[in-house]
Amino acid sequence: MKIDAGLLMTDLMKVPEEARALEEQGFDGLVTAETSNDPFFPLLLAAEHTQRIELMTSIAVAFARNPMIVAGISNDLQAISKGRFILGLGSQIKPHITKRFSQPWSHPAPRMREFILAMRAIWDCWYKGEKLAFRGDYYTHSLMTPMFTPTNNPHGAPRVILAAVGPKMTEVAGEVADGLLVHAFSTPKYFEQVTLPAIERGMAASGRKREDFDISYPAFVVSGTDEKEWEASRTAVTRQIAFYGSTPAYKGVLETHGWGDLQGELNALSKQGQWEEMGTLITDEILEQFAVVAEPHRVAGELKKRFGGRIDRLFYTFPFTNEEDRRASIEELRK
Repeated sequence: MKIDAGLLMTDLMKVPEEARALEEQGFDGLVTAETSNDPFFPLLLAAEHTQRIELMTSIAVAFARNPMIVAGISNDLQAISKGRFILGLGSQIKPHITKRFSQPWSHPAPRMREFILAMRAIWDCWYKGEKLAFRGDYYTHSLMTPMFTPTNNPHGAPRVILAAVGPKMTEVAGEVADGLLVHAFSTPKYFEQVTLPAIERGMAASGRKREDFDISYPAFVVSGTDEKEWEASRTAVTRQIAFYGSTPAYKGVLETHGWGDLQGELNALSKQGQWEEMGTLITDEILEQFAVVAEPHRVAGELKKRFGGRIDRLFYTFPFTNEEDRRASIEELRK
C-alpha cells in the first residue's frame, strides 16, 4: 500500500520546503485538491524540489476545462517531474460547473468517459505520431500541427485516476482510467456492495484485470492525544461528512445504511448556511461508518483492518505530533 500526504497549497512560497519534508518523511505521493487554490501550480514547484515522490491531483475539475487544456498541463507536469505525475480528475457537481465555472453540464458519466478518451487520443498524437481525429458527442479534436505538438516529454502520458461516488462514474473509471479515487464520503459497506462491483463491470468492458488498476482512498480519521484534540478532530470530521451528505448525488451512500432521509435534512440546513449545525446531525453510529475512530497508537491498525487488501493507495491525513510517530505509522501500514 502506498501512503500519500496532502500538500500545502495556500502559500506557494512554502511548497518547496514542505514537499521536500514530506518526501524525507517517507510518503509515496503528494496530493493537491481544487478547492480555494489551483491544483496544478503547487505540483510544478514540488516537482522541481523533489526526486522520488509521486505528484497527484485529487482532484482537478475536468468539466471546468477541456481535454486539450488538461492534456497540455499534464504533459508539462509529467516532463518536469520525470514521469512522476498522476492526473486525478473529478466531475464536481452541476451547481459548481454551471454557476461557478459557467460551463455546460450534461450526462456526467458519458461525458467523463469521452473526456478521458479524448485526452488519450491527444497523447497518442503527441507521443506515438498518430493522426488526431477524435470525434465524440461532447468533444471533438481533429487539428494538431507540429508547432503545437509538445517535444519536451520523453516519459509519455501520465496515469489517469478518476474520482467517483455513484456506480455509473465508477464503471467509467474501471473502463477507461488507470485507477479510482474513492470519495471520502464512503463506507466499507458501500465500498463492498456498490463500488467494487462497478469497478469490475468497467474493467470487464475494457478487458483489464485488477492488477492493472489502482484504488486510492482518502480515509477520515478521528483521534487525539487529549480531550481537546479529540473533540477538535471529531468536530472537523463530522462537519465534513455532513457537508458531503447534503449533496443529492451522494444520497445513495446514506441509503445503503437506511439513512436516506438525512440527506434532505442536511441539504435544507446547507441552503440556510447552517454549516456548523449540520455536523451535529452526524451521530457516533454514522461517524464510525465513515471514519476510523481510535487512539493514535491504534490508528494504523484500524486503517489496515478496514482497508487492507482492498486499496492500493491511502491518503492519510492524521496529524501526528512528531515525525517518529508518523514514520512508525507509515511503516505499519505498508506491512
